[in-house]
Amino acid sequence: MDGKPPAGGGPGFCSLRCGLALVMHLSNLALITQRVGLSIAIVAMVNGTWQPAAPNATVGADAHADAGGAAQELRPGTPVYEWSPETQGLIFSSINYGIILTLIPSGYLAGIVGAKRVLGAGLLVSSLLTLFTPLAADLGVTLVVVIRTAQGMAQGMAWTGQFTIWAKWAPPLERSRLTSIAGSGAAFGTFVILCVGGLIAQALGWPFIFYIFGSIGCGCCVLWFTVIYDDPVRHPCISVREKEHIVSSLAPQPASPRRSVPIRAMVGCLPLWAIFTGFFSHFWLCTVVVTYLPTYISSVLHVNLRDSGVLSSLPFVAASTCTVLGGQLADFLLSRRLLRLITVRKLFSALGLLLPSLCAVALPFAAPSYTMTLTLLILIPGTSNLCDSGFIINTLDVAPRYASFLMGVARGFGLIAGIMSATATGFLISQDSVSGWRNVFFLSAAVNVFGLVFYLTFGQVEIQDWAKERTLTRL
Repeated sequence: MDGKPPAGGGPGFCSLRCGLALVMHLSNLALITQRVGLSIAIVAMVNGTWQPAAPNATVGADAHADAGGAAQELRPGTPVYEWSPETQGLIFSSINYGIILTLIPSGYLAGIVGAKRVLGAGLLVSSLLTLFTPLAADLGVTLVVVIRTAQGMAQGMAWTGQFTIWAKWAPPLERSRLTSIAGSGAAFGTFVILCVGGLIAQALGWPFIFYIFGSIGCGCCVLWFTVIYDDPVRHPCISVREKEHIVSSLAPQPASPRRSVPIRAMVGCLPLWAIFTGFFSHFWLCTVVVTYLPTYISSVLHVNLRDSGVLSSLPFVAASTCTVLGGQLADFLLSRRLLRLITVRKLFSALGLLLPSLCAVALPFAAPSYTMTLTLLILIPGTSNLCDSGFIINTLDVAPRYASFLMGVARGFGLIAGIMSATATGFLISQDSVSGWRNVFFLSAAVNVFGLVFYLTFGQVEIQDWAKERTLTRL
């Protein structure tokens, strides 16, 4: 690849591959609601005894302490548990550790047995475990931790398998668009669960948060196994024209499944390390903002989030919107040959790392202004998601055969960054609230800038030699 993709091919808005992206969007929406739902439900589960969870709690653990409303407004007759803050932190963190366990092996497995089976199985298992969570809570906190860990393992399977599908379904000129449509489901799902989770707990009882979104996940599984196929050649409903367009636009793929992964070549590949560094930087700041958003608003602006559940969901509307629009813009620049592929990847990586860094640095100085602070808090996750058209899909360029495996590795770096940044944030703000928040945002901006410089220096889009070879060096 010379850095400029070939011309040809329509946008595919009414194509089957766009339909696949929408199915993935719904699947990602179901997964994230199942992940974040406990953060809202636990307000009712402990009946007002909730306190901030451990710093390495999952996304939104602190974010929804007040989202479900006051304890006295909760529906009577639902079970209540005496879980300490330490116990709650363990429950929240368990899903992250489960995800880490399966991110890398599931990406490799998806390349062998097919992403349809791996991702579909992950979605199904996660949905069933969500339905089982209320019963597990009655049986004991240990079982809840086990359930959440197993659910994390299932979700790790579901997140990474998607890129194996796009390696065979997404023409180069449509990769940003299709992956952004699919990926935006996570941000939109977070918005949905924040808006309706508290209402469900109040009107029906907290178990229905798990019953409703677990059932939605099961419905998505039916749609998934019906519509999704690993390869366009095998899809029974695809048109001949679309099939020929996809196949002709992609590099030839080996007919037989690979039996080994060139680990040594990957470890020495600087373009891959540029992608991993980008993921680390991206997840560092995003975790700080998502996890500590309500804490920051409450401590700095003195706003009670019980009276404004929509407030904490606004950043995710911006994130979902910017993900889709960024993908559309990236593919527009490529299809019109306005910029080379390497320029597009580095441009969107720069925007997705630099713009939120500037907003983060400006936050401490905007504290006296309510409007400016909220604007910056909304812009950070929104502009961060421009990275989806940059280094986040770069594995499809440099090593499409190993895209899911490498995505698992990259997300592993992101999860590690999330745990580190949440822990560092908790430590810094515990020392001093005012200077602590300033140091948190300055540190996050520094990490982002480091990741950006590294990616701009070593990022590439050419398929690497070790990704072209059919016979691979074994460990």
